[in-house]
Amino acid sequence: MSTPTGTYRVQVRPDFGLDTAATLAGYLHTLGVSHMYSAPLLTATPGSPHGYDVVDPRAVNPQLGGAAALDRLVGALKDNGLGLVVDIVPNHMGLFQPAANPMWWDVLKHGRGSEYAGWFDIDWDAGPIIVPVLGSPALDDLAVAHGELRYYEHRFPLAPGTEGGTPPEVHERQHYRLVYWREGNERLNYRRFFAVTELAGLRVEDPAVFEATHTEILRWVREGLVDGIRVDHPDGLRDPGGYLARLREHAPGTWLLVEKILELGEPLPPWPVDGTTGYEALAEACGLFVDPGFSAASDVSWSDEAYAQKLDVTKRLFGAELNRLERLGGDKAVLAELAANFSVYRTYLPYGAEHLDEALAKARTEVPADLVLRLRDPGDELAVRFQQLTGAVMAKGVEDTAMYRWNRLIALNEVGGDPSRVGVGPDEFHAAQARRLREWPHSMTTLSTHDTKRGEDVRARLAVLSEIPADWAAAVGGWRETAPLDDPSFEALFWQTIVGAWPIEQERLRAYFQKAAREANRSTSWDEPDEAFEAAVNTNLERVFDNPDLRHSVHDFAARITPFGWSNALGQKLVQLTMPGVPDVYQGTELWENSLVDPDNRRPVDFAERLDLLAAIDAAAAAQQPLPPVDVSGAAKLLVVSRALRLRRDRPELFGGYEPVGASGPAQQHAVAFDRGGALTVATRLPVALAAAGGWRDTALHLPEGSWTDALTGRGVPSAALGDILATYPVALLVKG
Repeated sequence: MSTPTGTYRVQVRPDFGLDTAATLAGYLHTLGVSHMYSAPLLTATPGSPHGYDVVDPRAVNPQLGGAAALDRLVGALKDNGLGLVVDIVPNHMGLFQPAANPMWWDVLKHGRGSEYAGWFDIDWDAGPIIVPVLGSPALDDLAVAHGELRYYEHRFPLAPGTEGGTPPEVHERQHYRLVYWREGNERLNYRRFFAVTELAGLRVEDPAVFEATHTEILRWVREGLVDGIRVDHPDGLRDPGGYLARLREHAPGTWLLVEKILELGEPLPPWPVDGTTGYEALAEACGLFVDPGFSAASDVSWSDEAYAQKLDVTKRLFGAELNRLERLGGDKAVLAELAANFSVYRTYLPYGAEHLDEALAKARTEVPADLVLRLRDPGDELAVRFQQLTGAVMAKGVEDTAMYRWNRLIALNEVGGDPSRVGVGPDEFHAAQARRLREWPHSMTTLSTHDTKRGEDVRARLAVLSEIPADWAAAVGGWRETAPLDDPSFEALFWQTIVGAWPIEQERLRAYFQKAAREANRSTSWDEPDEAFEAAVNTNLERVFDNPDLRHSVHDFAARITPFGWSNALGQKLVQLTMPGVPDVYQGTELWENSLVDPDNRRPVDFAERLDLLAAIDAAAAAQQPLPPVDVSGAAKLLVVSRALRLRRDRPELFGGYEPVGASGPAQQHAVAFDRGGALTVATRLPVALAAAGGWRDTALHLPEGSWTDALTGRGVPSAALGDILATYPVALLVKG
């Protein structure tokens, strides 16, 4: 297996297809990565902006250019010494446009008699397939046309011989039932992705289904088109371990990653993979730059908030899943309580049984002994499906609800994170890196993905607030007088988001705040939007931009903390790029970026700007001209990213070990450093307090003996004094020899 030294995530989509991606090959080589890492490439719902709603796994998405364009992309990458890592989606398929999915269309048409009936995880004993698409319970707007059943723009097939009569009569003869969309969460009878009815679960545990859905993917492996595979959402599968073993058997030399969200202290199951996509590394790297002394009042504890929202979404969104468990003999109320008490996504019985025991111990209702026995039995269908439920409950209850409601410091509200865990000390960080190097040395590390709640540089700036809580409270108190909100929790998110992403377009904030408020499900929601509350949010947002005094105050506060945010951003970036594991750079994040949650973080990237700026940086370095300053251009971040990636690619022997490097002196707690085996990373943490105390003064790094050069500046290191080492940037990447 050829393990990447660094990857670069590219969000291919219909308006940024494979041929366009191929034009990035030269830039990515110059940047220093070894592999392009692509969003899903199989045929997706027409117009899909992300590709996770695959409708035909047998072919490369024609909207991206098809198989020929994939060949051209691979050729361009290889011409530049690069490989390709691809994202695959084995858990589900897209149903939003049934006619675009030939397998689902056939199942709707022929029911259990379809040759594809075994592809989908359907409870056939529960009656016709439920399709929650109607705008009301009435069937008045159905029509039969061109041999299909129509509901406005929605099209559905007719079973052979079922035409004739009124549209409702024709509808009653089908293998499916169109129902009011609000009934879907309760009546659905097929497994889905989380609570998304337009994504139907696949039965890849069936060898025939695995072969049929992976033929194209495995062709890429066999023909050498791809070097790595990232598996989306393995926790939704019936048997993740069995699936991964089969995939590994078919792709023995492929770098294999899983999008497995690990909670604090949770180990990755002993699967035949190379690691995760790096959310646990994100928490470690970001946590270094959050002041562990930060505290703020909250009306409810994080654990209580998370429990309450998991219980709520289980009952509100997963009624259909509970109904299926009830048909298997489970008690819905008890199972909902147990799911709400899980501290991890799921178990993989018998592996992880201790998490089930923990949930049983925490349950606030009595759990019958016979149910306990069944839930502990890996072969019991009830236990199997309960394991598939708990991951969805965690994702929807914690990541998509509680993390929009509990907003003390939203820099901590991230996938796989724990908002009540304030800061990661250097000792804890070093222990985690030694463990990663020992157990999963080829796991991915990241700071931003298409699923992160906010961009890495927004988090870095928000981390500054942990150092100045009193100043922040005073600022918000003043702003609140001009732009008050009735929801204190959302108000906290509102002001942190604005300051963390400033300057930012008003429309981007408006779209984000609508999504965030509805996800929080407190003052408004997706199912029952509160027009008055959402209007109040928009009015306040307009005041931020239109009221000169308020706008200037927000701008001045953001400007005050921005330099410290840049220091944090460079620190966490260099740490992530050089810590054990394979670093990924999400598209565009080699410069400052202020993205919020999707779809904001999938905005087009100006690659021409980055290419030109990198060329200018390299030309200046070759001519020994001044280094780029840490300023709004982001050139300093591009310098850090390119030099770290190039060093990892060109000098891999410098990154084989891990040793913490300490410091001595009055500011020693503000330095974090580690030696990877000849490449030594130094970063500044808690820069506000450092500046207030007078800087580094006579603090010195415990620099190992020898001659050292800073790969960022190209200059020799004159002494072990941190004031000398970090004279140009708040970070340094020292190379021995």
